[in-house]
Amino acid sequence: MNTKEQTTTVTVVLPCMWGPDESVPEQFLRQLDSLMSYSCVARVLLVRADLTTALPAAFEAHPAKKAGELRFIETSSWLAGSAIAELLENSETDILLLMPRTADVGIEVTGIERFLSTAASTGAGLVYSNFRQIRGSEMIELHLIDYRPGSLRESFDFGDVLFISKAAAHSVLDKYGSVDTSLRWAGLYDLRLKLATDFPILRIPEPLYTRRLPEPSTATGNSKKKKKYFDFGDAKSQSYQLEFETIANTHLRRVGAYLNSETSPLPPPEGDFPVLVSVIMPVRDRIDTIAAAVDSALNQSALFSFNVIVVDDHSLDGTTEFLQERAKTHPNLVHKIPQEIGLGIGGLLNEALYAPECGVYLVQLDSDDLFAATDVLEKMLAKFWDTTSVDNNFKQRNAPPNYALVIGAYTTVDFALKETRQGVIHHPEFTTEEGRNTALRMDGLGAPRAYYVPVLRRFGFPNTSYGEDYAVCLRISREYNIGRLFESLYLRRRWDGNTDRSLPIGSIRSIDVKEMLPPGTENVAGFLKSLRPLLLPLMTATNNGYNSYKDWLRTVELQARMNSHG
Repeated sequence: MNTKEQTTTVTVVLPCMWGPDESVPEQFLRQLDSLMSYSCVARVLLVRADLTTALPAAFEAHPAKKAGELRFIETSSWLAGSAIAELLENSETDILLLMPRTADVGIEVTGIERFLSTAASTGAGLVYSNFRQIRGSEMIELHLIDYRPGSLRESFDFGDVLFISKAAAHSVLDKYGSVDTSLRWAGLYDLRLKLATDFPILRIPEPLYTRRLPEPSTATGNSKKKKKYFDFGDAKSQSYQLEFETIANTHLRRVGAYLNSETSPLPPPEGDFPVLVSVIMPVRDRIDTIAAAVDSALNQSALFSFNVIVVDDHSLDGTTEFLQERAKTHPNLVHKIPQEIGLGIGGLLNEALYAPECGVYLVQLDSDDLFAATDVLEKMLAKFWDTTSVDNNFKQRNAPPNYALVIGAYTTVDFALKETRQGVIHHPEFTTEEGRNTALRMDGLGAPRAYYVPVLRRFGFPNTSYGEDYAVCLRISREYNIGRLFESLYLRRRWDGNTDRSLPIGSIRSIDVKEMLPPGTENVAGFLKSLRPLLLPLMTATNNGYNSYKDWLRTVELQARMNSHG
């Protein structure tokens, strides 16, 4: 392919993470020189945190700097609004090629031309692609997922190379307003949502570049040093969340999907409910954790009637026998085994939801986890009416509550119940005023969750094993208020047998890879390392499937909200 015939011009943007007394890695200089050798690349912009300090010697002496082809932009966060505005202003080219990480990325001229031709053919505002990852002699092709209208989460993974059309960027900024230069972290997010309003955002399902990783033994820990140069923000901080909330809500208003404070009235409970509250728990082969989970539910000190419904998905490890014995001495433990084989977690939850034993309120508990105290049910039920105590004589028992759903906070712990570094997860971004809109950019709404059954039975859970709770929470949030408790009420365990630590490989049953090793395997770590070229693509495909499903849920919900506004 003759690059001299290339008429589209490109400005490359790279983060500069090194101070004046530091050596610039050889791989970065190779990457820089390779990009600048392509005829379509007119300029490279290096983003620095501080232009008042001297440049590293490698940049001071670079001939492209003297020629004006290598320029420097100053910003505290290179994803800030001021940085995006300055990048657009300093690139007099057709395309911005953003490479947001200091990874060792190699992109050949044929890859660049493929990006450019796709953008030209489709009129896309932003184009990204799959890539190959190289570690030593290992090379693996990794696939990203397609962008949807509901891909509103700021964590959407575009990979290491993004092509942005300058014409499209100027069009949407002229139409919807420029990127706010006061934004500390959400500048690129703002531009992306504005682009998505009017232009396609496309993934090329081809590996158009490579990402080279160091061998584990040669890793230098540079990833920890980078944060002293740029402010990447703390996703848990209120200011960070408020900034992204403002941008997302502006986008929802722009496309006609924003929800105001009006909600639908909740129906009163009708029919016979044997208890006020049911704790429901789907389980399969969790003999190591089921006793603690069940006991944390049975030992609740509530003053109202409740039961615990465990839906056992034909366990084979002794879980079934344990539940049968425990039910003999605890009449409020309901052990169900569905007739149907092959249900997902959502299908198992529905077995309890539509069962005659189900109460007016339903509280979820995973078989890996447990309630943090004996008053969790009381606190969650009281929140439905914003009161402090509830018993069987509560005068509003037969009246609709204030919320269709109440969500608490949880603490992440290990198998021994010791708090992990993740600590308490309480989602402060989900506010009473904006929570129903914020739900569209969250990966999950939190736990534990308590539902008002007369509403939940309208929708039911989708028969999946991932995102089933997020799906129903989104649907409820479209019409009804959601109550929040920011106190940690739940211990979420992380261990080797946990679903999050295992490999579903497209199945609804999680599989611990260690269980698949040949008998007598002594060097487990070495054996798993040898399997890495096989397991990494499988795990990536699984995670992509999960993320794609949630983006699909958001897309459906986004469209429904747009339709409801006419």
